[in-house]
Amino acid sequence: MTRPITIRTLNERRAAGEPFSCLTAYDATMATLAGNAGIEVLLIGDSLGMVLQGHASTLPVTLEDMVYHTRCVARAETPSLIMADLPFMTNITPSRTMEAAGQLMQAGAHMIKLEGEAWLAETVTALTQRGVPVCVHMGLTPQSVHALSGYRVQGRDTQQGDAMLKAARTLEQAGAGIILLECVPRELAGRIRAALSVPVIGIGAGPDVDGQILVMHDMLGATTGQPPRFVKDFMTESGSIEGAFRAYHEAVRTRSFPAPEHCF
Repeated sequence: MTRPITIRTLNERRAAGEPFSCLTAYDATMATLAGNAGIEVLLIGDSLGMVLQGHASTLPVTLEDMVYHTRCVARAETPSLIMADLPFMTNITPSRTMEAAGQLMQAGAHMIKLEGEAWLAETVTALTQRGVPVCVHMGLTPQSVHALSGYRVQGRDTQQGDAMLKAARTLEQAGAGIILLECVPRELAGRIRAALSVPVIGIGAGPDVDGQILVMHDMLGATTGQPPRFVKDFMTESGSIEGAFRAYHEAVRTRSFPAPEHCF
């Protein structure tokens, strides 16, 4: 039987310079197929609000939604590490965040992901001290879509980039086990990765990080409307869902994805 992927595994991959693949998953069947294809990390993302529920953003997703889908993915026969999103407004206080994170961990998550910047440091420390591994999502944070005036690349100017780098260091010191960067320039993502000792996952952040993640529906070519620049359709060239998962995993492993056309 394949050994389970753990946070230690991801740190070993980083140390060896071996990229790892991550993908969103929302049910047991697709999670099993993705795990069988070699995908190391499965994220129960609040993106389910858009790709499953038909909302225009992730904001309507509830904690109950996330717990339900985490339980579904946790039932999959897969060695993948399971990460779950904390939905909108569940990180307003450390106590509220710990309560929500506890429910997701009890549902089967191995790690929780929350969106924010350096102001999360106290919460990250409180969670890790209580045995909850934390991934912090920075850059384009979809739960802040209105504050950011839409889905825009973050960190283009020097001041914003330096602030993001400083925040990432603060969060690592607070106990964050992974930093996830979304829609940031390749050069900034590389700087942040070089400044940290924990794995850095990117989506629209270029190839100079430790892992890549995509929304499952996007990489299967099931995006409605114009797909984001950083997306590649792996389904068309592979001909099957599991074939697409294997092609994506291999492209990440060999650093052929993301290519220059997928970067900012």
